Amino acid sequence: MEKFTKISGIAAPMPMINIDTDMIIPKQFLKTIKRSGLGVNLFDEMRYDDDGNEIPDFVLNKPAYREAEILVAGDNFGCGSSREHAPWAIKDFGIRCVIAPSFADIFYNNCFKNGILPIALPQSEVDLLMAEAQKGANARIEVDLEAQTVTTSEGDEIAFEIDAFKKHCLLEGLDDIGLTLEKAASIDTFEASASAQRPWV
Repeated sequence: MEKFTKISGIAAPMPMINIDTDMIIPKQFLKTIKRSGLGVNLFDEMRYDDDGNEIPDFVLNKPAYREAEILVAGDNFGCGSSREHAPWAIKDFGIRCVIAPSFADIFYNNCFKNGILPIALPQSEVDLLMAEAQKGANARIEVDLEAQTVTTSEGDEIAFEIDAFKKHCLLEGLDDIGLTLEKAASIDTFEASASAQRPWV
């Protein structure tokens, strides 16, 4: 998994509450088990019309936000079903950080397992970042995971809280498999010992 340390990028504003996982990646795209290729269908039903043409007014279709790396959204982001395809689609599009007042628990935890930093902030601070994001390409927001800060183009710095273990995993690029492989030597030792003690198994 790609490490997350610091990013400085354009933030796309999505001032909607209750953005659920079906809005993030509709059910018809859940057939794949690959983490790549879903970015083109991110927010599919809001992003394209019935003929597959881009809807110009949708934020990610606007020239200023096509390269967005940060998403600033409303309360209860990622609610609905627990599909892991939702963070897959977000990451594949190129978004590395989502900022909102709150997140659905399963989506929140899935983000960390896929190299995305979800940041929960008070509504007043999200409002400040939403206004910053609405400046488009004229403003870049910096997210520093090590320092646990979000900094606007005007220099306003906002601190955020994060679980120490989840922070470690993102900084080191460790998903569940990576965490297991950190213990590979101990696992090998245990398996050799167990095999010697119970050769019939």
